[in-house]
Amino acid sequence: MSSNPLKKLAGETAIYGFSTILARVINFVFVPIYTYSLTRENYGIATEFLAYIAILQVVLTLGLETGCFRFANKTKDAGKVFSNALITTGVLSLGFLLLMVIYSGTISQWLGYDSYKFVIVYVAAILAMDSVTSILFAKLRFENRPVKFAVFKSIKIFSETTFNLLLFFAVPAYLAKNPGSFLTSFISSTPDFTYILFAIFLSAVVSLIIFIPDLFKIKLSFSPKLWREMMLYSLPIMVAGLPGILNDFIDRPLFRFFSPDGNIWEADLGVFQAGIKIATLMMLFIQMFRFAAEPFFFSREGDKGSKELYAKVMEHFTAFGMLIFLGILFYLDIIQIVLGKDFREGLSIVPIMLLSYLILGINFNVSMWYKLSGKTNYAILITTAGLPVTIAINIIFMPLYSYHAAAWGHLLSYLVMLLVSIRLGNKHYPIPYRWGRIAGYIVTGLALYAVVALMPDLGVVLNYSIRTVLIFIYILTYLKIEKISLWKLKF
Repeated sequence: MSSNPLKKLAGETAIYGFSTILARVINFVFVPIYTYSLTRENYGIATEFLAYIAILQVVLTLGLETGCFRFANKTKDAGKVFSNALITTGVLSLGFLLLMVIYSGTISQWLGYDSYKFVIVYVAAILAMDSVTSILFAKLRFENRPVKFAVFKSIKIFSETTFNLLLFFAVPAYLAKNPGSFLTSFISSTPDFTYILFAIFLSAVVSLIIFIPDLFKIKLSFSPKLWREMMLYSLPIMVAGLPGILNDFIDRPLFRFFSPDGNIWEADLGVFQAGIKIATLMMLFIQMFRFAAEPFFFSREGDKGSKELYAKVMEHFTAFGMLIFLGILFYLDIIQIVLGKDFREGLSIVPIMLLSYLILGINFNVSMWYKLSGKTNYAILITTAGLPVTIAINIIFMPLYSYHAAAWGHLLSYLVMLLVSIRLGNKHYPIPYRWGRIAGYIVTGLALYAVVALMPDLGVVLNYSIRTVLIFIYILTYLKIEKISLWKLKF
């Protein structure tokens, strides 16, 4: 008897999702390390470089991860497909790395980091190694080896964690006693942004090393005809992915050009990133939901009442998202401890970013219409609709409001994307969302937050007692509203 493919898919999704969730959790753990050890300027510089890495990763992989899946399933020789992809990304990555090494001095001068040309090399090396290993990770997915995939991803994550801990807690003491150490050829003598990038660089090296046995098993061969077909399919995917990644990260480089006069743009960017990190607790929930929801939605496509079920899922998602919104904001006085004192002014953007990420999560739910209907070409239109909003708001308002403009840019951009997706979904794959109820949860949450924000200081005990009571009121209201609907649901 064959195993249930849907159960197999759900199990593999959980395994693949483990490493992604782990990465987000570890990244949050890094926040107190960075914000207590670094200046705002240093954290801002690291943030700028990480934005460049995120954007260029999409370019250097050329969409070949997805391309490999398509052609490996179409052809009898999957090895030739992955060989073509490895040769392509390898040659491109090596060429990119060599150019960055040659022009590292020029680039570092242009960026204003004259003494840090080695950082340009780190960034290029990270991108080169990650591009190659992305194809190897894709091969593991194609071969249905989720456990090995998760183990290798976890090794990379834990190695980055270990290197961060060593660099920020052990190395400074060592360098203080040994100022002439060879380590000063790779990092600064005291903790700064180079420590973050060096830790990522070392973890990328580890990731490449553990794949060496797999590399030796691949018989490298190049098929020009297959390569042309793969590139014709993959390059549009890369182009389609760019608006999305630009929409999420383009505001970081814009701080360099549009921060208010008199402000240190690196410091503004560092404060902005610290605020975002607190809000990523919402993104953690959304990511977990995505891993569970995608196979759930697809497995019920075509079932009687499936669209009504999708609509119901949206209501529960929104209600729970607003619960997280309230939980973070009501206890932000406690949560803020994870940030160094110099970064806590960035807490003012946390409500905006939490709402932004919630809208992004709602948009994920709505966007299932084009995945379920097969009209995935609309994804480019939806994502592209948000990008001009992000750019315009940052260019116009960042010189006046600094990182607050960047936060509002995310909110309004995601809202535009949601509205476009809703309109297209209603036309091509209508789902009976009860927008009044969904909006009701959001408005209720915002109203409760407003009560707490406007409430005078009544002392620690009374303040938190009132906030906790309001949380319970919200939960009880949700249970009362959904009781009949929950009773009818059949998952």
